[in-house]
Amino acid sequence: MVGGYYDAGDNVKFNFPMAFSTTMLAWSVIEFGKFMGPDLKHALDAIRWATEYFLKATSIPGFVFAQVGDPYADHNCWERPEDMDTPRTAFAVSRDFPGSEVSAEIAAALAASSIVYRKYHLGYSTRLLQRAIKVRLYIYIYMLRIHLHFLLTHTVWFNI
Repeated sequence: MVGGYYDAGDNVKFNFPMAFSTTMLAWSVIEFGKFMGPDLKHALDAIRWATEYFLKATSIPGFVFAQVGDPYADHNCWERPEDMDTPRTAFAVSRDFPGSEVSAEIAAALAASSIVYRKYHLGYSTRLLQRAIKVRLYIYIYMLRIHLHFLLTHTVWFNI
């Protein structure tokens, strides 16, 4: 997947910390954008680069891509992304492999960014918010499934 940010100078994209950083940057623009002067454009561009990536990471219904790259191999690789020849393996969370935490943070990043873009690009803001709601719904459905499964398999029933 093209876009997004690499983690720690190596060639892995961890979507959980990337989503957190995007959420914090978006809230910074919401709270302090009026004081950023000409740097506001750079902040908006940085948010857009991340959100375009998160839109790709959540584009397949029922899947949320959580990571791109092999953390073991890629932590040992310190070269420019343009020179990489290692596989770009993508890891996703899904119904069978749930991951509500990374999904929730991506939803938060998309929602906060939608607030930022409401002032500058209403159509893009709406797109981000709709995707955030869709990802959040995914979390509720699968977390409810997990909780119900736990209750049904770990509850002691008494005949009184």
